[in-house]
Amino acid sequence: MSTVTMNGFAAPAPRLRLTKRGRAVLTTLAATPLVIAAFLFALNGGGATASLEGSNVQFEYVTVEPGQSLWQLAENLAPQSDPREVIARLVEFNQLDGADVYAGQELAIPGSLR
Repeated sequence: MSTVTMNGFAAPAPRLRLTKRGRAVLTTLAATPLVIAAFLFALNGGGATASLEGSNVQFEYVTVEPGQSLWQLAENLAPQSDPREVIARLVEFNQLDGADVYAGQELAIPGSLR
């Protein structure tokens, strides 16, 4: 903002100067959220660890034969169960995208299906 002097001309406003102390304050204000975010990320970064201790899940592997479908495999593994339920468990346990399998593929079979 400019001011009017006695002769009617506007005097230029003084330039804003940033001192060393002002730069330090601005730098601290800008860096604080970044430091907090890095700290929170470091705290949550190691939260998911896997271990085999206490794991009592037993399973075996079955190799898919040529021409064999997951339906046939489910009927062979658990003839007393509904094949749709067995297939759903196999797909979930083996993290398959769908019910399609191919010859030579190894599938992990949970011990609870036997």
